[in-house]
Amino acid sequence: MFNRIGAAAVVICLSSIAALSQGPKLTDPQIAHIAYTAGEIDIKAAKQALDKTSNKEVKEFAEGMVRDHEAVNKQALDLVKKLKVTPEDNDTSRTLSKQAGEKRSELAKLKGANFDKAYIANEVAFHKTVNNALETQLIPSASNAELKSLLQTGLKIFQGHEQHAEHVEADLK
Repeated sequence: MFNRIGAAAVVICLSSIAALSQGPKLTDPQIAHIAYTAGEIDIKAAKQALDKTSNKEVKEFAEGMVRDHEAVNKQALDLVKKLKVTPEDNDTSRTLSKQAGEKRSELAKLKGANFDKAYIANEVAFHKTVNNALETQLIPSASNAELKSLLQTGLKIFQGHEQHAEHVEADLK
């Protein structure tokens, strides 16, 4: 069951990310907004997990997600202020936000080990999708060198998150 939840999350996220390559080239303000939105999505998911879980390993993972994503988002906000760029909302960031809200509602109905497994499966799928989007779409599309560098730094951090989530997922089975 949990593999289906994770697979569904990947399909949903991939459909949003696939739209990136089919539309016009993304601008730096759009890229900044997508990246910031992805961070906010994971912060909200982690805060939900902190409210619902009693599993020490899941709690530690969620605390790390809040800490790391808040730090990267702060760097992103500092950068856009420095560059005098206003992040631009777009179809991809709106779709990601809508789908994440639906996933949080779905997870809110679960308890205990069922919640933990579904949350972590979603985190694995989410990080795989975001990392792929960073690597194949967002970083190559970024024009500004500082934005590109921040995205590359974020990718390294988020690849670590993906590995950590996979480890927690294996422990929960």
